[in-house]
Amino acid sequence: MKLVIGSDHGGFALKENIKGYLQEEGIEFTDYGTLTPERCDYPVIAKKVAEAVADGTFDRGILICGTGIGIGIAANKVHGIRAALCHDCFSAEYSRRHNDANILTMGERVIGPGLAREIVKIWLDTPFDGGRHAVRVGMINEMDK
Repeated sequence: MKLVIGSDHGGFALKENIKGYLQEEGIEFTDYGTLTPERCDYPVIAKKVAEAVADGTFDRGILICGTGIGIGIAANKVHGIRAALCHDCFSAEYSRRHNDANILTMGERVIGPGLAREIVKIWLDTPFDGGRHAVRVGMINEMDK
């Protein structure tokens, strides 16, 4: 799996923690920034990551800001993106199983690094169920054309 990760300043510390987890697990990724904790605008990072997932450069992405909300709203503006805000393990699993989420968003000011690591593990390990859910995902994809 080819993975891309990004954050704004509000998610920088959690992004760095998740990068450490990915490295520990031997999961390759590319960091699209921000590369410092200095203030930046989350729509810029969200767009870069979302476009790279949408065009197939990467299979999935992870985006982090203070709450995970704004960066997810921005990512979902890109055709073909299904960014899911997950702050619990159940949502992480079902965002993949039922919605085929291709971007995970989280908020550094909402959850701690231990839970975030578990969410990332579940989200990366969970396959899409397909079937009736594929029909619904197809309907979603038609809506953003």
